[in-house]
Amino acid sequence: MTSATTRTRQTVQAYHQARFTGDVPAAAAQLAGTFTFQSPLISSGDAAGHLAGLTGFLQVVTGVEMISELYGESEATLVYDVHTATPVGIQRTAEHFRLRDGRIESITLIFDATRWHPVMAAASAP
Repeated sequence: MTSATTRTRQTVQAYHQARFTGDVPAAAAQLAGTFTFQSPLISSGDAAGHLAGLTGFLQVVTGVEMISELYGESEATLVYDVHTATPVGIQRTAEHFRLRDGRIESITLIFDATRWHPVMAAASAP
């Protein structure tokens, strides 16, 4: 493993751990100044917007089970199951990271959002 790949692995693992333990400052520290996030449900053009909903999301997460981790010099892909206390149950997720200068500049989250639409609608109902 090259030093760049090792640095990518360290950065992505630090972000992933901070994100799923609710440590917003530690997660934000891994993100680049110019950052974008895209998922089937939301997108954000900056780190603050991306991390703003983290606390609410973690209220329904009961566990995360890592399936696969792939690291390159400036990108990484994690595949994991998110266990939730919602009708969704377990959500299989792939997360692709692009890094520049040792920081995450973009994340693309890939999952089937079909089961989340009724949950989101119920959460936003008056």
